Amino acid sequence: MFSLINHNSFGIDAKTENFIELKSDDEIDKIFETFNWETKFFILGGGSNVLFTDHYDGTIIHVNNKGKSIIEESENDLLIEVAAGEVWEDFVEWAVKNRYYGAENLALIPGQCGSAPVQNIGAYGLEAKDIIHSVNFREIPSGAKKTILANECNFAYRDSIFKNELKNRALITSVVFKLSKRPSSNVTYRSLKEAFEKKNISNPTPEQIYQTVVDIRREKLPDHREIGNGGSFFKNPVISQEKFSKLLEQYPDLVHWKVDNGKYKLASAQLIDKCGWKAYRNGDAGVHPKQALVLVNYGNASGSEIWNMAKKIQADVLKNFGVSIEPEVIILP
Repeated sequence: MFSLINHNSFGIDAKTENFIELKSDDEIDKIFETFNWETKFFILGGGSNVLFTDHYDGTIIHVNNKGKSIIEESENDLLIEVAAGEVWEDFVEWAVKNRYYGAENLALIPGQCGSAPVQNIGAYGLEAKDIIHSVNFREIPSGAKKTILANECNFAYRDSIFKNELKNRALITSVVFKLSKRPSSNVTYRSLKEAFEKKNISNPTPEQIYQTVVDIRREKLPDHREIGNGGSFFKNPVISQEKFSKLLEQYPDLVHWKVDNGKYKLASAQLIDKCGWKAYRNGDAGVHPKQALVLVNYGNASGSEIWNMAKKIQADVLKNFGVSIEPEVIILP
């Protein structure tokens, strides 16, 4: 049995029967020649968005290839192909240092680049879909090389074709990002906007945005290398206008964003906080004291203990607000 403790950001000591790491194109070729895709498997990136509630009785396939290359360049823009195994936060830092702009709002998000399109990761007013040009993958089980353009990926809030139609049918090998050589500022997100207002900066540079996002994340969120966590555990729920109006009458301070079709997105963190869960701890399973959306492993919590706590939080939010909050984290097995 292979321990996955170093392959998930919660630091859960789950084990698997079989662990295959893919570091090169040759190893990726080989798995399509030798692996039985009809058996149980899970394709694992950086493990930053996964909670193992028990041992995994199948094969974990860990994509860990490396490499970055500029494949197309114009006066203003460039396309950069990034291997799926590249660490996301390292890629964003590299891009900003090289003055390739557009990804800076997504600084310090844990995980690997190959996971970005699967989850359509997002933060501070930007989502991965906004900078993805295309995704390269190997078709399961044939191994055929395929490319899918961003507009074919069915990107939605923390969702994509890779979590639905192509689930267990695609092994992502690289992602092509479209970045800009010309700096621009995306400071629409409230906490980011407020941070620059405090600094009296009206038109921040991408470098300043990158550093400010890093500072905000470090202040609000625990480093998974110090305290096990999977970042935001729950998605922000989207509700009808009618439901929103009723809740706003009861809770005038309700944090919200207007989204498509007259619906409203609420802040799960606020709902959880209002239910009294912030800073809650039971043994080594807990809710972070600075961010109610982050469930943590203080040392030796099991995945099932964290998941049981999460289900109690869900039930409490539903009871108090009539709103269902769904996990953003993938629950295994």
